Amino acid sequence: MTATQQPKSTVTQWRVDPAHTNAEFAVKHMMITTVRGRFMGVDGTVTQDDANPANSRIEVSIKTASIDTRVPERDAHLRSADFLDAEKFPAITFRSTKIEHVGNERLRVAGDLTIHGVTRPIMLDVREEGHGKDPWGGERAGFSATATIDRREYGLNWNQALEHGGWLVGHEVKITLDVELIRQD
Repeated sequence: MTATQQPKSTVTQWRVDPAHTNAEFAVKHMMITTVRGRFMGVDGTVTQDDANPANSRIEVSIKTASIDTRVPERDAHLRSADFLDAEKFPAITFRSTKIEHVGNERLRVAGDLTIHGVTRPIMLDVREEGHGKDPWGGERAGFSATATIDRREYGLNWNQALEHGGWLVGHEVKITLDVELIRQD
C-alpha cells in the first residue's frame, strides 16, 4: 500500500428508516383473543463491522407515546402510569450485546431491552430480508425479527382478575419487527 492509498473501511453505518419500519406487539385480552398494536416512533442505528462482526452494534429507540392499537382510550391507558408511563419513560430502548449468524440469512441478536426503566436481556431471532439500491442511488437493507417477553419482568404489572378465572391482559407479549435500513455515507 502506498502512502496515498487508504485502507478500505470495513465499517458501515446504517440508519433505521422510520417510514418503512414497523415495531408491533401482540398480547392476549381476556385469555380469548389477541390484541395487536404498534409503535410509530422508531429510530436507530446499526454499525456493521465486516472485518470483525463481534464489533457490530445495533441501537434502537421507540417513543412510548407513539403506541397505536386503533382504540384511543386503550392507547391512553397504555401510555399511563398503569403501563408504559410515557411521561416518565418516553422511550423503549434496545442495545445489542452480541450478533451471530446462525444460518443462511438468519441471525440471533442478544441485547438489553429497556422498558419502563427496567433493563433485561433479550434474544431476537432475525432474518435478513433483502438488500439493494434504491431509486435515489442509496443502499437499503431489510430485516425482520421476533421475540417474546413477559411484561411483568419490566414492571408492567397492571391487570384485573376475571370472574371466570385468568387475567384481563396476558403476561406474554409477542414482538415483531420489520426494519428497513438506509446506508449512511
